[in-house]
Amino acid sequence: MTSSHDHRSEQDELSPERRESANIGILAIQLIIMRIGWIFKTESVIIPHVLDVISGNAAWARGFLPVLNRLGQSLTPLLAADFIRDIRLKKRALIFTTLGMALPFLALASVWWWLNDRRQPWLIGLFLVLYFLFFSATGLNQLVDGTLQGKLIRPTRRGRLLGIAGIIGSAGAVCAAYLLLRPWIQLPNHDGFVYIFLFNGSAYFVAGLMANLCYELPDDLAADRPPRPPWWIPFVRAWHTFRDDQRFRRAAWMATLFMTGLLLFPHYQALAKEMLATSDLDIVWWVIAQNISVGIFSPVLGGIADRYGNRMALRIAAFSAAFTPLIAVLLASPWFPLGRQWFWITYVFLGITPVTMRTIANYTLELVPREKHPQYLSTMTICYTVPFLLSPLLGAIIDYIPWQVPFLAVSGTIACSGLLTFRMAEPRHDYAAGEAGPS
Repeated sequence: MTSSHDHRSEQDELSPERRESANIGILAIQLIIMRIGWIFKTESVIIPHVLDVISGNAAWARGFLPVLNRLGQSLTPLLAADFIRDIRLKKRALIFTTLGMALPFLALASVWWWLNDRRQPWLIGLFLVLYFLFFSATGLNQLVDGTLQGKLIRPTRRGRLLGIAGIIGSAGAVCAAYLLLRPWIQLPNHDGFVYIFLFNGSAYFVAGLMANLCYELPDDLAADRPPRPPWWIPFVRAWHTFRDDQRFRRAAWMATLFMTGLLLFPHYQALAKEMLATSDLDIVWWVIAQNISVGIFSPVLGGIADRYGNRMALRIAAFSAAFTPLIAVLLASPWFPLGRQWFWITYVFLGITPVTMRTIANYTLELVPREKHPQYLSTMTICYTVPFLLSPLLGAIIDYIPWQVPFLAVSGTIACSGLLTFRMAEPRHDYAAGEAGPS
């Protein structure tokens, strides 16, 4: 049996280049498995559809999804940033946070299997609680993943990881959606969601175990490091980060405006269902279109980021994403008689958003030294969570205002985020070759 000391010695014998290449491959496989699982819970299609089944197409219930999504992904990482920083092997944290993503969906699969009538008022609350717990674990996972990448992979190769995971992961996700999601979602009485949730949770479970294969040397923590501060100090520190670092502040404003696009994510499928009379089978094709789009945009934006910097990639992504609500408005209107057949184009443009979120994280990593990565990543997530507090209000009133109004407003807001990239710094110009290499 190989001891931890022997494993450490084996890693010491590998050159930094070989360790980095091996880690790119391992992390790519882990992200691919997660991408395949993720297609079974896309928050733009599957999750709001499940909530519509439970709540009877209540827009107010859908309105809670974006705010719970963002609060889970922002508050939890902010509170845990110091704890993550002090973990000597970041891959261990990646294992447990990924397993934490699996538990809510495994629990939901059990509840769905147990119930015959899913139109239970209490199930709405349970579903939203599990949804929040899932994204709390997801926020921690993204924080740890970004911190681990900042430790193991150079800035000029992170786009390559994004591209590899995006292409292969999206191809695998599309195959899984066609072979499994398509027949499961058409089962009577929505019984197929038992298999959908079970597959989703199992994928995260396997991905969590994969993280243990990373080649990582333990961090040397200072013996006299200060004790962890009270719970409110991270919020004060986040404010100071936003207030004092102009480069970060400009990026945070850009990210905040861009992320308002997520407010509409649960409502696209409801818009198509109401205006175009779409079916459950249409949902599968939208999921496939969105994941193919992620597979295309990942290497494109990743390559642009590696060659020209993350700022340029963010600029292109923002202006492209601004077309998404406009396309949905056009396809769902009476002016376009073939809207149902072509509504999948909306989800092609929606695929830009998850790739852009990863690019925002990569841009943030380049602003500061590695020891500040957890703080800056968690502060960025709290910054662009602020507009999501309006999501329940939007969901409550969306049935009473012309649906074109919020879609057009969000389109303009995303375009403004693209304009803000012209005021952002390009940190790639600020450090010499090799300065930010992996440990």
